Amino acid sequence: MVAKGWLNGRSPRKQMAGSTKRQFAYLLMVLPGVLFLLAFAYLPMPGTVLSFKFYQMTVPPEGFWLQDTFLYSVFVTSKWVGLENFVYLINEAPMLIRNTVGYNLLFMLVGLVLQVGLAVLINELRNRKTAKVYHTIMFMPYFVSWIVVMYALYTLISTDGFINKVLMMFGGQGVKFYSERMYWPWIFTIAQIWKYTGQGAIIYLATLTGFDEQLYEAGAIDGATKWQQFRFITLPQLMPVIVMLQILAVGRIFNGDFDMFYSLPNGSGTLRQVTQTIDVYVYDTLKTGQLRNSFGYAGAAALFQSVVGFVLILTTNAVIRKHQPDMALF
Repeated sequence: MVAKGWLNGRSPRKQMAGSTKRQFAYLLMVLPGVLFLLAFAYLPMPGTVLSFKFYQMTVPPEGFWLQDTFLYSVFVTSKWVGLENFVYLINEAPMLIRNTVGYNLLFMLVGLVLQVGLAVLINELRNRKTAKVYHTIMFMPYFVSWIVVMYALYTLISTDGFINKVLMMFGGQGVKFYSERMYWPWIFTIAQIWKYTGQGAIIYLATLTGFDEQLYEAGAIDGATKWQQFRFITLPQLMPVIVMLQILAVGRIFNGDFDMFYSLPNGSGTLRQVTQTIDVYVYDTLKTGQLRNSFGYAGAAALFQSVVGFVLILTTNAVIRKHQPDMALF
C-alpha cells in the first residue's frame, strides 16, 4: 500500500515543513509566552529541592566549579531535612488555607455571575460603539495598580477618611476599619469585583459574539422572554467556556492575589487572621528572616501550592470528563 504522505507527490517531511512555514506567524506569536514559561516555570524547577533542605548561605571555595553563592548553598552545603519544612507549614496552614481557599471560592462564585452577566448585558446593546464604550470603562480598573488602590482606600476608610467624616457629620461614630476584621472580606470582595469583572468578561463576550442570531430570532418568534433566551439558548452555549475557565480557576485556588492581600490592609497586624494568605506568608517569611529556615519554609509553601493546584486540576477535569466528556479540558 502506498503511504498516505506520498499520495499528493510530497513526502511527509516536506508536508510538515510546509505546514510549519504557513503557521510561522502563529508560532511567532506564541514564542514570548513559551519563553516566559520556560524562564519562570521550568528553569527554576531544580530549586524545589530547597523545600527539603535547611538553607545556610555558604561562600563557595575559590576554584570550585560552582561559584554562585545561592546555588552552591542550595545544592552542595545545605542539609536535607526531609519533610520538616512541610510539617511547620501544616502547623501554620489552617489559617492560611482558610483565607486563601475561602476568598478564592468567594471570588470564583461572585466573579462568574457578574462576569457572565456583564458580558450578556453588553452583548444585548444594539449600538456597537456604545457597547465598546461601556466595556472599556469596565475594563480600565484592571490596569490600576493595587498600590494606587491602597492609597485611595486609605483616604476612604482611615480614621480621618471620607467615610468616617460622613458618618460623624450625621451624628454617627467613626469605624476603625484597620482594626475590625469583620469588614475585610467585604472590602476584598468589592475590590476584586471592581478590578477584575471587566477583564474577566472579555472571554465570555467574545464567545457570545459568535453565537447564531437565528436561534434568538426563533426564540423571540416562539414568545421566549429575554430571561428564557438566556436560560435555554445563551447559557447552554456558554457552559463549555464557563467549565473550562472554572477548571483553570480551581488550579489557582491555593494562590491568592498577593498584591491585593498584601497592599490593602496597609500592614495592619490586627487583621492578620483574615488577610494573610499563603502568598503573603511566603513573602513575610522571606522578608523578615526571623525564622531559622525561612527559605526552606517559603519553598515548601510554594511547592505545596503547585502540587495541590495540579492535583485539583486533574481531579476536577476527571470528574467533568466522567459526566460531561465534551466539556472536559483534556
